[in-house]
Amino acid sequence: MDQELVTEVLERYPLPFETSASDIYLHREDIAADTTFLPHSHSWGQLNVVEQGVIEINVDGRPFLSPPQYAIWIPPLVEHTSYSRQKVSYRALYLRPELSERLPGAACMIRLSGVFRAIMEDFADRQQQYASTPEDHRLAMVLVDQLLREEPMAAYLPHSDEPLLRPIITALQQDPADKRTLAQWAAQVYSTERTLTRHFHRHLGMSFSDWRQRLRFLEALGMLRRGMRVNQVALELGYSSPSAFITMFTRLSGSTPEQYRRQRHRQGGA
Repeated sequence: MDQELVTEVLERYPLPFETSASDIYLHREDIAADTTFLPHSHSWGQLNVVEQGVIEINVDGRPFLSPPQYAIWIPPLVEHTSYSRQKVSYRALYLRPELSERLPGAACMIRLSGVFRAIMEDFADRQQQYASTPEDHRLAMVLVDQLLREEPMAAYLPHSDEPLLRPIITALQQDPADKRTLAQWAAQVYSTERTLTRHFHRHLGMSFSDWRQRLRFLEALGMLRRGMRVNQVALELGYSSPSAFITMFTRLSGSTPEQYRRQRHRQGGA
């Protein structure tokens, strides 16, 4: 059988941090396409960071999607599985249980700041997995502080029952191709564009355009998994041209929609 068509199912191997005196442990690997990690947990908290690609993690039946701009936080001893449909450049930041207590007690998504990424890159450049010096310990504490500054998100595509936002969210979920602008929606719900802008940021943590783009991205993943052609997906989602859709998809996932579709097709034929 062609090895490219084989789906890997892996049991997460033990990692050498439990006996370390360091407060953190950094792990880096490239995960092959179509790889599934079986249910497992860690005694330390785990922050899952993707440099390229998208990884899907399931925690207690809740799916989390991690594009490169966000990380998925999993507290200590919480069982989870993960799956990568494409090759993923992956990093994990493990935090000692005492340090993990400063972060959310439930799995969530956290936006990564430029400072956080720069420190992670510094550790990687020096091939440093532990905070073994006073200087690196201080950097590790800055990593944690950066995470604490960000508002945790329950999901990649958050929901709100706020009265002004609910009809907009419902309509877009029913028709992701809806092209109405925020000003047009404001007139629809008898509000103002400025008020809706404020409500999107307050209740959803992002702009109207960002939320709609995430919705379309998730819809696109489903359509491509079902084998739809890229041009057809772009049309169904309301994009003016396939190139505009391809640009969006590539920016959020790290691969083109055609690459993603072919990987799914190969997996189905394995």
